[in-house]
Amino acid sequence: MNITKEQIDELNAVVKVAITKDDYQDKVESILKDYKKQANIPGFRKGQVPMGLIKKQYGKAVLVDEVNKLIQDNLNKYLTEEKLDVLGNPLPKQQDNFDWDTEEFAFEFELGLAPHFEVALKTSKPITHYKIVADDKMIEEQIERIQKQYGKLVSKTEVGKQDEITGTFKNEEAEIEHKTTLEFKMFKGKNGNELLGKKIGDSVNLKSKSLFKDDKYLTSALGISADKASELDEMLVFTIEEINERVAAPLNQELFDKLFGADTISSEEELKARIKEDSEKQFEQQADQKLLNDVTEYFIENTKFELPTAFLTKWIQMTGENPLTEEQASEEYEKSEKGLRYQLIESKIIKDNDVQINFDELKEFAKGFIKSQMAQYGQLNPQEEELDNIATRVLSNEDEVKRLSEQLMSQKLLSLYKEKANLKIKELTYEKFATEVYG
Repeated sequence: MNITKEQIDELNAVVKVAITKDDYQDKVESILKDYKKQANIPGFRKGQVPMGLIKKQYGKAVLVDEVNKLIQDNLNKYLTEEKLDVLGNPLPKQQDNFDWDTEEFAFEFELGLAPHFEVALKTSKPITHYKIVADDKMIEEQIERIQKQYGKLVSKTEVGKQDEITGTFKNEEAEIEHKTTLEFKMFKGKNGNELLGKKIGDSVNLKSKSLFKDDKYLTSALGISADKASELDEMLVFTIEEINERVAAPLNQELFDKLFGADTISSEEELKARIKEDSEKQFEQQADQKLLNDVTEYFIENTKFELPTAFLTKWIQMTGENPLTEEQASEEYEKSEKGLRYQLIESKIIKDNDVQINFDELKEFAKGFIKSQMAQYGQLNPQEEELDNIATRVLSNEDEVKRLSEQLMSQKLLSLYKEKANLKIKELTYEKFATEVYG
């Protein structure tokens, strides 16, 4: 077998594979002999079928199968040995008048090659790295929420402005019947006034339009989909079943111990400092994700290189699950081009900076992820042995290994960008961050 490469240009090449009878004959003959031993053909005893008949009946199919295996094995080996960085997979070129009855075969495969380029981590334009701080207003609001959460409910006989109201919304035509608990302050102006002073058992007619100060509450309050909520304009009957005032828990040692464990926090000042620290850790994840997105966009926009567009479009057309026209394949390529560019850029950054993941790192990362998941269910101090066992089970799943590896690699790349990219720190509150970033 002889494999050669013809370079068309920097991004395209053709690999030619020449196969002679010596490459496949022994294997084909061996398979046909096995067929002869096992063949059941009317008129012949088992194992006594003439080889000529076996070749006539099975010879070409075996030949085609073995030649294709030869091509696949040796072409992949060639690409690896020659260190050819190909995009997609080799595409066989159409050959008119191809004849399987000859003894020598020639095949050609089109290759799309990855471009050569450099990535400058020290970006020429500063990229904003947000540092989100918890201001006094946010800390006070968080303390107020905590006090309410751990406070006690006092039953009331009529609705007041500080109360929580439990009741059922009904509208038969709109197929709405949903029990819910709402704070009085959630209701918008006139609707709140309708409820004020009402007693348990009273029913109030309320319009679904502008029912709440924030429309997002409508979905959960009525138990309907967001699409239905956005179009709803009906009169609702709300029947009051329970009225409670939530009395805030006092800021004392009992509350501090419930929140953070015995004697961890011993004063309001320490509570505020802890809330500030915990909040800013959570904000850091959002700021880091924003930075990662911004650096990614910067590299895509500013790292210039050509792609073998015609080859990739043809590859999409020929290898998709369903047949595509040239126009459809072109549209699919346009959709995927940005992602492909970043895959190449990211691979280049990883290679140039020797960013690697070993199994021990991945296992520790998995244990950290598991620990955070357990904390959400109140298991704050799991045993190391338990974490180790769970991590081992998780990492026995290939899909989980892939998912966690991608997350860990993102963290490593983020650390690299923080170290080497041209970043501009911008400190602001979460409210201002949300306005600036999300609008």
